[in-house]
Amino acid sequence: MTSQNSLADKTMTDALKRMAIMIAAMLLSLAASAQLPSETPRISLLTAHAGAEIYQLEGHTALRIVHPDRGDYVVNWGLFDFAAPNFVYRFVKGETDYLAGAASTDRFLEIYRREGRKVVEQTLDLTPEEALRVVELTDLNLRPENRVYRYNYVLDNCATRPLAVIEKAIGDSLRFSFDGLRREPSFREAMRSYHRDYPWYQFGIDLALGSGIDRPISLREEAFAPVKLELMLEQATRPDGRRIAAPAVCLVREKDGRVLLPPTPWYLGPMFWSLVVLALALVVSAGQLRSRRRTAASRIFDSIYFTLLGLTGCVIAFLVLVSVHEATSPNWLFLWINPLCLTAAVAVWSKRLEKLSVCYQFVNFALLMALAVILLCGVQSPNPAFIPLMAADGVRALTTIYTYYRNRRCQHAKATR
Repeated sequence: MTSQNSLADKTMTDALKRMAIMIAAMLLSLAASAQLPSETPRISLLTAHAGAEIYQLEGHTALRIVHPDRGDYVVNWGLFDFAAPNFVYRFVKGETDYLAGAASTDRFLEIYRREGRKVVEQTLDLTPEEALRVVELTDLNLRPENRVYRYNYVLDNCATRPLAVIEKAIGDSLRFSFDGLRREPSFREAMRSYHRDYPWYQFGIDLALGSGIDRPISLREEAFAPVKLELMLEQATRPDGRRIAAPAVCLVREKDGRVLLPPTPWYLGPMFWSLVVLALALVVSAGQLRSRRRTAASRIFDSIYFTLLGLTGCVIAFLVLVSVHEATSPNWLFLWINPLCLTAAVAVWSKRLEKLSVCYQFVNFALLMALAVILLCGVQSPNPAFIPLMAADGVRALTTIYTYYRNRRCQHAKATR
């Protein structure tokens, strides 16, 4: 009888254990289902193509999230607040604080539809866990304490941020292939390819940004431009060789007619006007050599030319010495374009400052030669329009020096007769 009772107790204990295990499994399943949405979020990359504004030439990138509970929305890292205190000064100084924000997809697409800009979508092939990780990371980015970030034109922008989120979600870097795509040797050359129809914009970039953007760049770093990221993502694969993105689908078509501004005509571009400046420098220098003294034309030319160089030099000095923009220093153009150029603009109008003018031109010519060597060695890539302007500067420097010492020799010869 005792053995039968012991057997019954053991059977009941085993049954209770099995029931407890089943209940625990059910609770765990319920907890997991409570944490996961009923469907997996769909993640895609949106690329808006170039627009009419200068800052839109490389396009724009955002992440689209179609969430079963939250709906269809876009996370965008390209926002900035014009109303922020001292926005313009801080932006020029390099304190370029951009914002991450979210908006409904319909609202996002409507902006580009009104502008007539093409928008394409590339749906990402992510596992449910990776898709949820993207949502988690974007939520983290959108928190008030995290949504402001220090924008960097080539290293940390609206294209590199979504790419970083995707790579962090899959736990590894994407593998990029450049089959059929042009490789760019540097950030500056990449910029020139996007700005080729707008040479004044590139002229300003080449003035303001120094040799830091001339270093060789990696495959991944070329993704700083949204339109290039779109092309790169078409061929991008995971480490195991699987493609990360489906073929692009057009969500907004480019409107009929031209969205972009028309290309700058050659006769309005910087190269044409630089050649005009060089021609004027040669003409006034020839007149000065013939008359053996400074002429009114040479004074007016030097005053205008060196004033423009000096004022531009003040801007470059601010960018090099004060700004915290990563790409503005070192800028070897500072040897040529600096605030000291104002010396030549003022000294031409005073006989008493003639020796100062000549001393400046000696130093100016030596620095021009040093800059020419630096540029020829490839340390910094110059805008093509800089060459005639440098030549005009050198012509004026040599003419000023030659005229001064020729007159000194003539005066000495007269005095000794």
